[in-house]
Amino acid sequence: QVQLVESGGGLVLPGGSLRLSCVYSGSGFRISGMGWYRQAPGKERERVAVLTAADTTNYADSVKGRFTISRDNAKRTVYLQMNSLKPEDTAVYYCHREYPDPFVWGQGTLVTVSS
Repeated sequence: QVQLVESGGGLVLPGGSLRLSCVYSGSGFRISGMGWYRQAPGKERERVAVLTAADTTNYADSVKGRFTISRDNAKRTVYLQMNSLKPEDTAVYYCHREYPDPFVWGQGTLVTVSS
């Protein structure tokens, strides 16, 4: 059974950086497409970044040029490097296995961008 555990959230000043980690337990990491999503208070969950098993990426327009998704297959970990953070990036960030089925969500990690 696949499980995802995120870490790395916290409080950061505007303009600052954070790196989120998502540790994958279970089989199939190398063939999995992985994604990061976020949900701000009162808003719907939105996709932030996706990384395929072939290492192609796709980003939401709101984070292009600021966020980078990557993976370390040896560590079974997916990262989200977040730079130039803005208050509107404040949200709970979730790791997600995009494919293969079944879809799996992590428990989320809170990122707060505030002065």
